[in-house]
Amino acid sequence: MALADTFRGIGRAGLFSLAVFRASKPTADFWQELTREIYKIGARTLPIIAVGGAFVGLSITLLGFRSLQTYGAGNQISFLIGLGMYRELGPVLTALLFIGRAGSSIAAELGLMRATDQITALGLMGIDPVGKAVAPRFWAAVITVPLLTAFFCSLAFTASWFQGVQVLGIDNGAFWQVLKDAVDFRDDFLPAFLKSAVFGGTAALVASYVGYHAEPTIEGTSVATTRAVVNASLLVLMFNFVLSAFLFR
Repeated sequence: MALADTFRGIGRAGLFSLAVFRASKPTADFWQELTREIYKIGARTLPIIAVGGAFVGLSITLLGFRSLQTYGAGNQISFLIGLGMYRELGPVLTALLFIGRAGSSIAAELGLMRATDQITALGLMGIDPVGKAVAPRFWAAVITVPLLTAFFCSLAFTASWFQGVQVLGIDNGAFWQVLKDAVDFRDDFLPAFLKSAVFGGTAALVASYVGYHAEPTIEGTSVATTRAVVNASLLVLMFNFVLSAFLFR
């Protein structure tokens, strides 16, 4: 029974995803909602992304330098942080921070719309609730998460430079030259942005689906928010493994 319920849930989620794509029509109202959502879930997420990126860069630099220094390769720390940020940590950690900040907000907003009958009212007025409330949030996440990933990585590199050059005494020129040689635009930079777009779309779809189908009560909204964060985080980690296996060979 539990297995059948799982497959039914996957099927409903797939149909909901198709409905989101069908409802994504480039109208004036859609662009207005999209711009608003980019600000809400993108610009307002910048502070937590900045803090997270800086401290991740500091931590990895400190740990990596101590390990590499054992083999006399402490000046190669920028190689480690360059590949680590673009290939794995940058897209994944940005997506997880995005889920905690914006994904939970999407689920809560749609859950409250369901609890207060706003979604039903949109349907009664002849307005597609998926196109009005879900599609702009989905595309805003697809657009903003790659940009947030770039911001996260830039803060991590800056913090790593400060920790490595100013504190640990690594040569400044060697730090940037090793980083430049380590990162390739086609093999590292573009796959990182592709992964980020997939993670952003996944987070938005999961949060929207859970919030859109939440029980029309305050408790249902609370449960939907928790489920959205947990399910989206697990899916991001699973998709990261699959995408890394195909993109980085």
